[in-house]
Amino acid sequence: MATCEDATALRDDLVRLRRSLHTDPEVGLILPRTQEKVLAALDGLPLEISTGRRLSSVTAVLRGGRPGPTVLLRADMDALPVTERTGVDFASGTQGVMHACGHDLHTTMLIGAAQLLSARRQDLAGDVVLMFQPGEEGCDGAGEMLAEGVLDAAGARPVAAYALHVFTTGFPTGVFMARSGATMAATNDVDVTVIGAGGHASAPHRAKDPVPAACEMVTALQTMVSRTCDPFDPVVLTVGSFHAGTRRNVIPETVRFEGTVRTFSAQAQRRMKDAVVTLVRQITAAHGLRAEAEFTPRYPVTVNDEHETAFVRSTVHETFGEHRFQPLAHPLMGAEDFSRVLGEVPGSLIMLGAAPAGADPATVANNHSPYAEFDESVLCDGAALYADLATRRLAAQPAGAIAPASAS
Repeated sequence: MATCEDATALRDDLVRLRRSLHTDPEVGLILPRTQEKVLAALDGLPLEISTGRRLSSVTAVLRGGRPGPTVLLRADMDALPVTERTGVDFASGTQGVMHACGHDLHTTMLIGAAQLLSARRQDLAGDVVLMFQPGEEGCDGAGEMLAEGVLDAAGARPVAAYALHVFTTGFPTGVFMARSGATMAATNDVDVTVIGAGGHASAPHRAKDPVPAACEMVTALQTMVSRTCDPFDPVVLTVGSFHAGTRRNVIPETVRFEGTVRTFSAQAQRRMKDAVVTLVRQITAAHGLRAEAEFTPRYPVTVNDEHETAFVRSTVHETFGEHRFQPLAHPLMGAEDFSRVLGEVPGSLIMLGAAPAGADPATVANNHSPYAEFDESVLCDGAALYADLATRRLAAQPAGAIAPASAS
């Protein structure tokens, strides 16, 4: 409880920082203003700080007062290409860009944890790596940071790694949730260009219209998933971008659409790759057109370590009480590049409910919505959990000695 009290004392500063980040969002791997804010917030703390070479990352190492292992804590920093419509007085000041997934909260929580851990540095039995990561939203920022050596930043590879992710829907506010094993799906990119011959809208027979063919593909792809995939090996295919034409009376030469395919098994991934490309080519041929179709694996399945997830549960119980942790009943179809870290280091991705006060988590605007809002009361909770996970894990027995979570 002492950590919670210390985190609560930081509340006003954390809220100010979160709103500063929210007002000034950036997309992708290059986030110079966000990086500047993070560096300013860490200034004066006893940290060894380095920044990325190819991306605007920040890696901070806190050396404990006693020798021991290394633990990694990660927060993502990037926003989304979404136009904010929340109407809050600290809404995004950048047209078409918004922190619609809560990464501004994650970054603020980890900075709060840095302050809490720095204050008890002499009691830490080991080192903590703070991983501030750009480019989670489809740019593989975690992979970039791994390539630049984040796992070796402290001189010894971490024995455990943890990350938090807030959600507005599906989780009670203030409740932490996690599960061992597969937690989030693998994601694969689908990119299709249908190529025909442009012409006048009044004479489609003199052109080769790619629009009907592309529309047919989108519908057929959805049907293919529902009719060829095992429901016990889930697959979700979504086309999120479709671009064609310039005016209503012009048949365009090309149509381009983009989508994602979410899978949990290598078998489903291989099957979908072959099926998507084959379907596109066959429909294209039936219309007498050409197509370019690419199926590109992006992030692997996020797999939480059984023992580290049990440790998360016990830490939440110790810090907040048993009522603040619930087992995550089933994996989520979203994807996370923290999966790259968990492929190298045992650890856990933890969900945290953050629906606004008074809102129904079942119906409130979801992450990635232009109306998504988050309850700032969870900032202190996230900072406290990050800090206690690091402190307790550095002092803990080896992960294999931690009792596994119950199946309840």
